Amino acid sequence: MTELHIPSASTWRQFYALTKPRVVQLIVFCALIGMVLAVPGVPNAEQVRLGLIACVGIWLVAGAAAAFNCLVEKTIDAKMKRTAWRPTARGELSDRQALIFSALLCAAGSVILYAAVNPLTMWLTFATFVGYAVIYTVILKPLTPQNIVIGGASGAMPPVLGWAAMTGDVGPEALILFLIIFLWTPPHFWALALYRVEDYRKSGLPMLPVTHGNEFTRLQVLLYTFVLMAACLMPFISGMSSWLYLSVAVVLSLGFIGYAWALWRNYSDELARKTFRFSLIHLSALFAALLVDHYLF
Repeated sequence: MTELHIPSASTWRQFYALTKPRVVQLIVFCALIGMVLAVPGVPNAEQVRLGLIACVGIWLVAGAAAAFNCLVEKTIDAKMKRTAWRPTARGELSDRQALIFSALLCAAGSVILYAAVNPLTMWLTFATFVGYAVIYTVILKPLTPQNIVIGGASGAMPPVLGWAAMTGDVGPEALILFLIIFLWTPPHFWALALYRVEDYRKSGLPMLPVTHGNEFTRLQVLLYTFVLMAACLMPFISGMSSWLYLSVAVVLSLGFIGYAWALWRNYSDELARKTFRFSLIHLSALFAALLVDHYLF
């Protein structure tokens, strides 16, 4: 009789690491913002229940996409200091284990979203999985330096998923939130790529600093922050938010532009790190301001 093998605690931690918890937390947070903004006023008990279920489903599918990404890029990850610790890169989890884990998470999340939320949310979330795990990871990332721009569409989907979960459709407000994240992604990621350029060079991936150089990338970061600021004003212009959000958006956007300007004028790895860190603060604080504004005004 075959003995049942139960994974150890350390193995479960390795599986958990495949889901890229910090990235998935930001994804779920952005989806939650979409849910909250889709509901006028304070949500009732049923809406809270629906939102929590949707968060679980979105977390599972996002974790599945992250695990699949780790599987596909295990050889590349092993060459980069930033990712060499991942269980797939170190060979601590087999390809079969990672693939089954990803498939189970995706299936579980999809069933939850279809049965307990609505079919539209499930299909949009599954399309996001395909967009990130297959179109971006397998096709775009190794082929073009514009990979992060095109692939950023998948990363910008969480507010749309949240909005669809609560309303059953995709409104123009959700598309504004999508646009903000879509335009935020390139300067955020390229700031990271600037000070990790040697890692990307070793990996063979055609990231912008590798293919077009440091100076060109810095210029692109700066230009994107200007366009991003215009997008960040749209919630106020469209009537989604009040002056509270507008004031926070202007301060954050000017801060991002300030970092990008300094980076463009006088590059250093430390300044690139600070720009990358501020980009995370920018998006989190911007969406938090939308949340506060929604309930106060």
